[in-house]
Amino acid sequence: MKVSPNTDRREAIADAAISLVAAEGLRSLTHRAIDRALDLPAGSTSYYARTRRQLIELMVHRLANRTVADMAPGPASLLDRLAARAADHRVRYALLVDLADDAELHPLLTTASPARAQFLAAAETTLAQAGVADPARHAPALIALVDGLLFDRVAGSRVENADEVIAAYLRGIR
Repeated sequence: MKVSPNTDRREAIADAAISLVAAEGLRSLTHRAIDRALDLPAGSTSYYARTRRQLIELMVHRLANRTVADMAPGPASLLDRLAARAADHRVRYALLVDLADDAELHPLLTTASPARAQFLAAAETTLAQAGVADPARHAPALIALVDGLLFDRVAGSRVENADEVIAAYLRGIR
């Protein structure tokens, strides 16, 4: 994969890192592997991300930006839009486990994610439209449910009745 002159180099590096980790796992993430994947001269990736941790930071931010873009059309069909990027979410789940003890990066994948505020707003809107009292209180649980259904999809189990599961949850909290 050659880097286009119009592509931001950091985004290209993050995209290549995500693709590499999705295909080969976290152990495969090296500067040299990114250089090869992007057909860059040796050492090029190190110019933009000196350490492996900085490579991971680029990935974390890129994954969040993609998720924010997925949310732009609104909550309808959100699970399908998110699941369409299954490789991204498998990488996110791997990073969640790998970075569980990292006080700086782990929150960027969870509570401090740039996508979190949008998820909460969408969940609150959905809950309010469903007639749920105190949507702000229930929004985090709805997000957890959708994330669990997303995990199920990208892990290959694929609950066929995800909409029914969400509807049953909404009926239960009304």
